[in-house]
Amino acid sequence: MVRNPVVAGQFYPSSPSQLRQTIESMVDREAEKQEAIGLVCPHAGYVYSGPVAGAVISRVELKDTCIILGPNHTGMGKPLSIMSHGSWKTPLGEVSIDSEMAEQILAASPHLQEDETAHQMEHSIEVQLPFLQYFRPDIKIVPIMLSFARSEAYKEIGQAIARAIQKLDRGAVIMASSDMTHYEPQESAEKKDRRAIEAILNLDEDELLRRVEKLHISMCGYAPVVSLIAAAKALGAQKAELVKYQTSGDIIGDYASVVGYAGIIIPAAVMHPLVRLAKETVETYVKEGRVIPPPEQLTPEMKEKAGVFVTLHKFGGLRGCIGTFEPVAENVAEEIIGNAISSATRDPRFPPVAPEELKDLEYSVDVLTSPVPVKDKSTLDPKKQGVIVECGYRRGLLLPDLEGVDTVEQQVSICRQKAGIYPDEKVNLYCFEVKRYK
Repeated sequence: MVRNPVVAGQFYPSSPSQLRQTIESMVDREAEKQEAIGLVCPHAGYVYSGPVAGAVISRVELKDTCIILGPNHTGMGKPLSIMSHGSWKTPLGEVSIDSEMAEQILAASPHLQEDETAHQMEHSIEVQLPFLQYFRPDIKIVPIMLSFARSEAYKEIGQAIARAIQKLDRGAVIMASSDMTHYEPQESAEKKDRRAIEAILNLDEDELLRRVEKLHISMCGYAPVVSLIAAAKALGAQKAELVKYQTSGDIIGDYASVVGYAGIIIPAAVMHPLVRLAKETVETYVKEGRVIPPPEQLTPEMKEKAGVFVTLHKFGGLRGCIGTFEPVAENVAEEIIGNAISSATRDPRFPPVAPEELKDLEYSVDVLTSPVPVKDKSTLDPKKQGVIVECGYRRGLLLPDLEGVDTVEQQVSICRQKAGIYPDEKVNLYCFEVKRYK
């Protein structure tokens, strides 16, 4: 099926040459692009929202696929709908749907339904396409339309999108299509929009929903933004950045009744060099059976000598954790390489990591301070300090800040179990701190 344009000639020019010229006047070809998990982009007529849309899209390194979440203004079709086959046509040509990605998202979400009707007359996704085509003519899309539902449904859809991206292990950017406050005086609109934008920049979807409801913010795409934030956090996002904000009043000079437009980028998480080294070590060893050498240029953290633990998680659950209490290698870099391989292949609690699992793994690296004897364990904080329990040659270690471990007594008990030390045996207790990299 080809979904034909319904707002060409209204929201944007229907002539290909005029449309291209219009977009060129609104984008910055020289803007520095960045890797992004997602973005928030407005969807009004180009004369109003085009400068904001152009500014934000100009700064994103577009991937093979753009998953576009739009609000349903028409009320047509299923409330939470996805199109998984066909293409969308604009004056600049056709944009194919990424059926593989769409089907994976649909399979991962119990809330989304296959439906074309919701998309037929809706503009919130359509108006984004010419900007995407301008920068990347071969881009594919996954169109998703969100109407009224419980907040848990929006968040679950976002998490399903994240799972699909991780499972397919290929490039995709998520776009939430939304305008901000509608038809209020400039001062009121800016004040409300600042509160909504603040919640988005904090990646706090629950707070965004609270502010939209409490402050009566007429932000049409709050649901797409909630799903975007949930997906972005599942993909490791740590922050968001406001690129541009303005209102229709700033364009036409009428400030009595304006609509707000915000362009926001959620950058891809920057992986710390220590974590990147652990990841590259595991992937190379599992795929090729080869131990990589330390980097030629060591970062300051890599040059130190310290005990190191490398931890692997898969879908939120532990998948391997091996480390050294005290340094045994020349530097932290070599410590990481050895322990990363052990975590992936020699943790007795788990089978060795298989190649097909690599795309699902998350890594963390803990660099330990030197252990010091504990005189009074009441001074310890299990969130800040790990412990070592020693009885003769038997030693058990537990890292700090672990889920479900809230007291020193729990730490000591777990350490005894790990080391095979009975509860009535006298022990020496040591503590240490860690610098955790994720």
